[in-house]
Amino acid sequence: MASAGTGNTTHVLGELFKMMTGVDMVHVPYRDLPYADLIAGTVQVYFSPIAASIGYIRAGTLRGLAVTATSRVDALPDIPTMADFIPGFEAIGWMGVGAPKKTPVEIIDKLNKEINAGLADDRIKARIAELAGTVLVGSPSDFGTFIAAYTDKWAKVIRAANIKME
Repeated sequence: MASAGTGNTTHVLGELFKMMTGVDMVHVPYRDLPYADLIAGTVQVYFSPIAASIGYIRAGTLRGLAVTATSRVDALPDIPTMADFIPGFEAIGWMGVGAPKKTPVEIIDKLNKEINAGLADDRIKARIAELAGTVLVGSPSDFGTFIAAYTDKWAKVIRAANIKME
């Protein structure tokens, strides 16, 4: 099981897979991305971000086995979800916008309103979908709740796998 380095998202995602399935795989951390060795068959699996691997999948150089979101992605409609095989499996990459802790609420609310409006633009949604992404909008409170749950989930995986940063 290749990863882009110990403690990297690609490593921790593989550890979640191991925990939920009982499958034992040897972790092979790379200092860089492992696509050359994956394509060559030196390593057998890599839990890759879709945006980084979609070109290889579309070109037929790599075979996508499953997406880790809970639903299929429009950009790769023929690839099933991990949850189809492992009930409850979910692992998503995400990006968000943050601000310094003491930023006035009025500014946070204005930023949130404008970002949500931008994300509602059909051109932006289409571009994100091309990269196999999904637009999620919400309030700062929604985002805080998401971050807390996300942090708790992955902290459990990291502790269970005894991952230590090198």
